[in-house]
Amino acid sequence: MFNKVILIGNLTRDVELRYTPSGTAIAKFGLATNRTYKDSVTGENKQEVMFIDITVFGRSAEIANQYLAKGRRVLIEGRLVLDTWVDSNGQKRSKHSIVAERVQFMDSKASAENSGYQSGGYSNQGYNNQPQQQPQMQPQQTQQNNNEIPSIDIDEDEFPF
Repeated sequence: MFNKVILIGNLTRDVELRYTPSGTAIAKFGLATNRTYKDSVTGENKQEVMFIDITVFGRSAEIANQYLAKGRRVLIEGRLVLDTWVDSNGQKRSKHSIVAERVQFMDSKASAENSGYQSGGYSNQGYNNQPQQQPQMQPQQTQQNNNEIPSIDIDEDEFPF
């Protein structure tokens, strides 16, 4: 059997960190992912948003708590689990969630700081969830003399193919 989920999305809330009696860290947070598609009847573009609960264990949970905050973009690799419980009315309830085995930060430190995060604490104040503008690239200056091509001394044994 194979149970693997890979998601990229933004945190919907700050990380909640708790510890088991044996000292294992457990972090929980929400993730929002979206998909754009064209409606076959109207022809207009629509968006479908999914909200998924994520659970992380161990050292990864502590790192997620330290560096992640609402709005941050992450890649999650993990497995799908079915959570079941009995609610206060005595009815059986269930939902699917993800137990993360790998959490990869997708925001760079520079883009996090530009979007309102403070260095170190990654405060989410001022995060406006809008696309980041790419810095303007300056054209590289061309060499004055294009006729001078440097020679490179490479032994044929150094090629990997």
